[in-house]
Amino acid sequence: MEYIRLGRTGLKVSRVCLGTMNFGPEAGEKESHAIMDEALRLGINFFDTANVYGWKRGEGWTEQIIGRWLGQGGGRREGIVLATKVYGRMGDGPNDRCLSAYHIRRACEESLARLRTDHIDLYQMHHVDPGTPWEEIWQAMEQLGREGKVLYVGSSNFPAWQIATANQLASQRHHLGLVSEQSIYHLQNRTIELEVIPACRAYGVGLIPYSPLGGGLLGGELASAKHGRRATEEMQALMAKHHRQIDQYETLCGRLGESPSAIAISWLLHNPAVTAPIVGPRTLDQLKGALRALEVKIDEETLKRLDEIWPGPGGEAPEAYAW
Repeated sequence: MEYIRLGRTGLKVSRVCLGTMNFGPEAGEKESHAIMDEALRLGINFFDTANVYGWKRGEGWTEQIIGRWLGQGGGRREGIVLATKVYGRMGDGPNDRCLSAYHIRRACEESLARLRTDHIDLYQMHHVDPGTPWEEIWQAMEQLGREGKVLYVGSSNFPAWQIATANQLASQRHHLGLVSEQSIYHLQNRTIELEVIPACRAYGVGLIPYSPLGGGLLGGELASAKHGRRATEEMQALMAKHHRQIDQYETLCGRLGESPSAIAISWLLHNPAVTAPIVGPRTLDQLKGALRALEVKIDEETLKRLDEIWPGPGGEAPEAYAW
C-alpha cells in the first residue's frame, strides 16, 4: 500500500480510502466487518463514514456497525484514520441538522458514542451551511479540538470560494482550518477542475474524491447491471444518455487489458491534487478489484484518449471559458 500526506498536514493516509456508505443498506454487518478486516490487512488505514449513513434518521446505522467492529479491539482503532461527517438531519427538531455550534457539539458526541471511540481523526462538514457564520463554526470546532474529540477538520461538497473563506478566517484565528475536501469527481463529472481543485492546491487542502466510478457508470458491463445503484431508474437513464461514451470507454479498457473500474480510479490517482479516492465496496471482491488501480499506470496517450471520451470543462477557471 502507498501512503500520502493528507493535504498540508503531517498525517499519512492510504492512497485509497474505504468508503462505508453501503454498510448496512447494501452490505450486512458480518460482510461489512469482513470488508473492514480485509481493508486493514491490505494496508488501507483511511476509513470514511457519516452520521447519516444507513439512511434511518437519527440512528447512525453505519457508524454503529463501524463502532461494533472497532469494539472488537485487536488494534483496529489504532490502525486507522477515522473520518466522519456532520450536517445532515439527525432528528425532527429545528436544531437537528446543519452547522450551528449547538448541532456540531451534539452530533459529535453522538457519533463518538456510536463509533465507540473517544476521538474523530477527521471531522468533515458534509455540506455548506449558509445560515451559520464561520466564526460560530470555527469556535465549535476549536472547542472540540481542545477537548481532544476532533483532530482535523475537513469539508465536503464545498465550492472553491467557501474553501478559501473558511481557511482565511481560520488563519485569522490561528487555527489550522480545512485540511481536506471531499467532492464528487470522476471521468464523467469533472466540474471541480474549474475552481475547487485550484483552491485545494492553493490552500494545501487534500482532495478526497467520492463516487470515483460515477455511481457505477464507469464500472463496466453496465447493460447487465441488476443490483446496486446501477440498477436504479436514474442510473439506467444516465447510462442510456452516455451509451456511446461508455462503449468507447469500455473498448479502450479492453484494449488496455484492465477493468473499467481500475482505469477510472487510476485516472484519479494520476492527478497530483488527489489524496485518496473513496471506494465503497459492497463485497470483498469489489474491494480487491478496486485496489488493482494502485498497480495500473496510465501513459500519456491513454490520458489523451480518456480526455477525448470524457472531456472536462476545458481546464481551470478563468482560462477554461475566457482568454
